[in-house]
Amino acid sequence: MGKKSIGKKSLGAAGMAVVLLVGATACGSAKESDDSGSGDSGGTSGTIDQGFKVGLLLPETKTARYEKFDKPYITDKVKALCPKCEVVYANANQDPNLQQQQVDTMLTNGAKVLILDAVDAKAISSSVSKANGQGVKVVAYDRLATGPISAYTSFDNLQVGKLQGQALLDAIKKGGDAKRGPIVMINGSPTDPNAGDFKKGAHSVLDGQVTIGKEYDTPDWSPDKAAVEADGAFTALGAKKVVGVYSANDGMAGGIAKSMANAGVPTGTPLTGQDAELAAIQRIMLGTQTMTIYKPIKPEAEAAAQMAIDLGSGKTPSGNQTVATVPAQIITPQVVTKDNVKDTVVKDNFWTVQEICTSQVAAACKSAGLT
Repeated sequence: MGKKSIGKKSLGAAGMAVVLLVGATACGSAKESDDSGSGDSGGTSGTIDQGFKVGLLLPETKTARYEKFDKPYITDKVKALCPKCEVVYANANQDPNLQQQQVDTMLTNGAKVLILDAVDAKAISSSVSKANGQGVKVVAYDRLATGPISAYTSFDNLQVGKLQGQALLDAIKKGGDAKRGPIVMINGSPTDPNAGDFKKGAHSVLDGQVTIGKEYDTPDWSPDKAAVEADGAFTALGAKKVVGVYSANDGMAGGIAKSMANAGVPTGTPLTGQDAELAAIQRIMLGTQTMTIYKPIKPEAEAAAQMAIDLGSGKTPSGNQTVATVPAQIITPQVVTKDNVKDTVVKDNFWTVQEICTSQVAAACKSAGLT
């Protein structure tokens, strides 16, 4: 979380097991179908001239990045590299059982290679093994999937957590002693290996520097569950005593920000995020969220497409690292604050000034020189 929740959309460290998180509605493709095809089975390499099927399996739609960015970026790159190739798309809506069924359907319908962002890393292992047994290669996308994968592309998730933790610590210190009051940590889903990396990275910075009053692992990265957790923490610790809140992603930060306001947590209390969602960028401009992590999705998506075409046509993919013994393209995340929105998400056209600076945010944008 990962994950981006309503915005345009996290990575694991080198030796870790995993999965591709989140779920969404059923599918489409370059030909909008989850069951298209002649019914031929996969297993042998295709050719660029003849084309072949590339299965794209994404985890959910709550995080807006998947439908808005990942899917079109991957589809467009596949078509650019292999005009006769077909992208067959499915979204699991955060349902690991559905995702396993979607893999089965793609194998039955002749996919030569799969790009897989797993909902549950362990649960998908048997499907990855089944694909491998049929000669169908698997590119683990955004999260490592357990099983015999052939390539991997994502972000440095430990670094994401470290950046979040450092940004939170720096913001807390601006108000005085970092241990003058407790912080609350609201981590991501326990079934998402990336969430474990974010948590580990954040703890590596925060442990010993702050007082962690309450900490939670949040199923499904749910904003509603995160808000309930925050409510309980503020009640137990005393809302006015809390000096900072770690949120592993922007979707949860949205629920937490509302809880902070309702509970009477002092205005300006630091709150982290991740994914550079539009709502999060707007909260940053308004001062109700301190920072987010921007993970450029296009290079991640295009790397996955290149790996898939290489594997599908019998070539060995390349990357800038080796993760879990396979080639991996690991992309560097960036911290976004009010001071550098223009030089990060706006510069990359991830979000436009017009999208960010709606009527409710216009005054804040003007004062920050974002016009």
